[in-house]
This record gives sequence, C-alpha cells and structure tokens, in this order.
Amino acid sequence: MDDDLVYEVLSVVEEIPRGRVASYGQIAALIGREKNARLVGKILSCAELYGEYPCHRVVNAAGRTAPCFSEQRERLEAEGVKFKPNGCVDMKNYRWE
Repeated sequence: MDDDLVYEVLSVVEEIPRGRVASYGQIAALIGREKNARLVGKILSCAELYGEYPCHRVVNAAGRTAPCFSEQRERLEAEGVKFKPNGCVDMKNYRWE
C-alpha cells in the first residue's frame, strides 16, 4: 500500500475531535477519492502499524461500528458519543463537519 496515501488518510483521522465521528466515505471525499471508502477502511484496519490514531472515531455512513473492532463502541461512549437503539451512532448529532 502507498505510504503517502496511508498517511494522508491517517492525518485526516487524526483531526476528528473527541466526541465526534466521521464516515469512511467522508474521509475518502476529504482526500479527493470520493469512491474509495472501502480503501479507507482497509487502511484503518492496519493503522496500528503506523502509530496510534483515533480510528475508533470512524464508522460507516449509517453509523455502524466495525464488525471486528469490539471495543470501538466502548471508546466512543467514553467520549460521550450516543448510540441509537439500533446500535448505530447518532450521526445527526455526532458527525464531524
């Protein structure tokens, strides 16, 4: 994977403030790759190889957490992010703009 692209994605993730979330598609759009939300997800799945980043603040467009990231919800709740009854982040109130 292209390290420049990885660091471009991670630099955006680093900007997401505590108590807010962004979607994979939102990050893809911010780096000028609107159709590459899955690529963003792939990069975030191995982000620990590049250092510590707040990847727990990235969810899908519907607010669903990553299926293989069991502590993601706990970390978000610890930052004050609320979830809807269906288990998704309340994107209307917690989406980073």
